[in-house]
Amino acid sequence: MSTTAEFDYIIVGAGSAGCVLANRLTEDPDVRVLLLEAGPGDRSLFIHMPSAFAYPLANDTYNWFYDSAPEPFMDGRSIHCPRGRVLGGSSSINGMVYIRGHALDYDAWAEAPGMADWSYADCLPYFRKAETRAKGGDAYRGDSGPLKVSTGTGKNPLYQAFVDAGVQAGYPYTEDMNGFQQEGLGPMDMTVHKGRRWSAAVAYLRPAMKRPGLQVETSALVTRVVFEGSTARGVQVLLKGQLQRFNASREVILCGGAINSPQVLQLSGLGQPDALRSLGIDVVAPLPGVGENLQDHLETYVQYACKEPITLYSAMNPLAKAKIGAEWLMFGTGLGATNHFETGGFIRSEAGVKHPDLQYHFLPMAISYDGKNPSSRHGFQAHVGPMRPTSRGHVRLRSANAKDAPEILFNYMATEQDRKEMRAGVRLTREIFAQRAFDRFREEELAPGTQVQSDAEIDAYIRQKAESAYHPSCTCRMGLDPLAVTDGQGRVHGVRQLRVVDASLMPAVVSGNLNAPTIMMAEKIADAVRGRVPLPRSDAAVFIHPQYQSAQR
Repeated sequence: MSTTAEFDYIIVGAGSAGCVLANRLTEDPDVRVLLLEAGPGDRSLFIHMPSAFAYPLANDTYNWFYDSAPEPFMDGRSIHCPRGRVLGGSSSINGMVYIRGHALDYDAWAEAPGMADWSYADCLPYFRKAETRAKGGDAYRGDSGPLKVSTGTGKNPLYQAFVDAGVQAGYPYTEDMNGFQQEGLGPMDMTVHKGRRWSAAVAYLRPAMKRPGLQVETSALVTRVVFEGSTARGVQVLLKGQLQRFNASREVILCGGAINSPQVLQLSGLGQPDALRSLGIDVVAPLPGVGENLQDHLETYVQYACKEPITLYSAMNPLAKAKIGAEWLMFGTGLGATNHFETGGFIRSEAGVKHPDLQYHFLPMAISYDGKNPSSRHGFQAHVGPMRPTSRGHVRLRSANAKDAPEILFNYMATEQDRKEMRAGVRLTREIFAQRAFDRFREEELAPGTQVQSDAEIDAYIRQKAESAYHPSCTCRMGLDPLAVTDGQGRVHGVRQLRVVDASLMPAVVSGNLNAPTIMMAEKIADAVRGRVPLPRSDAAVFIHPQYQSAQR
């Protein structure tokens, strides 16, 4: 194994968090950073065309293509778990939905020992720092950050029908579910700018790559962190067919995400001691929480046939796709310039729930998230799923070979609480679609189908058909208890000069999509790494339904 140059910081993984850190750390011209990415560059047009995200999502060139172990509470199904393996990570293959989660999620984090500075008041300034919103900034939204965020135009009448139906069903309209009021239905934001995907690679990494202090290596598989005693000194990397070592004088920072970061930690000797020894791995630090506490959002589709030929089904034939692609290439406009998740929302499943525990993404087509199994007719659907699951899973090594995928088990639907919330999601969605706003469009229910009514029938449908929303998290969670892996700044317990920064740090998954929170966390920890004073806390108010204890809507 050859040893090459020494850097101040080595960042493992060029996903959302890794791109942020590469940018922020190299703002100091005296700092040298090495960013290592296991996948290739992000030059494919299918990555940058928003409506084409199903192509990189289904391509193992850009995707780790993980699958879970057979899920015991999902009829033994293995659930697909895509993770980005490309510059930009999952921000280069995801659905580009920009959602921050609810303020009370972060306030709950802050209640744990060692987590006091993760309240919403502490996090909101970093959301604002990261963002430039096309509609402009305010007390909640940013106007000068690297991440460009736009709002869908909602030109298809089905988008407005979904929002109107929600209001007719008794839910509030919310103009900005990332602002004062998450609860309700309304327009959704996306990480799209001028018709192009605005990934973390575009927003943060491209500008940083112009700086002499940053070196980026792609197709670089990190096999382990190298320790001297309990101090991280560098990483071992399979690069260009050769095993190489790179040294870090200040820190190694893992940004591999909720699957790969715990995998690298375990390969490096941090984890449950007996499990590591059984694979022939020397124990550097006993950390039984590594890879545990795995959480994700599970969702299902409620689909209806559409009376009018106005859905995206018209765009699925080859000629239509060619026209859409040509318009996007020439002008950056048209159906190619959107992720098509232009309206959605958050509701509470029952009275007594303080903030929304069900999320909607509406799509004017009947199709699976990754583009498989499209309907053979015009249709529309709502994705719905619980936001704060109580089921817990794990990520554990199968072998000591870094090329072998770890065992991923989510234990979806293991608890009655999760099953109860999913049942409520199906029933409440049917109620929304039954409102008069959809009378013009609605034909028969395609899924689950009107024959699925009882608790047992809905549970069976979920076991057979529900899918991951692609939000794995919480496997290297922050905190000070015996199962916490990192402290409140992402520093790994029991060792020195090793940090984790990605969605695995979350103590509990937030109520929404994870790309925006991951970028926020990286912005916040970047200030900690640099020894900067944190941004001033926000005093922005947050909407809580005044009758939440007695009313579901």
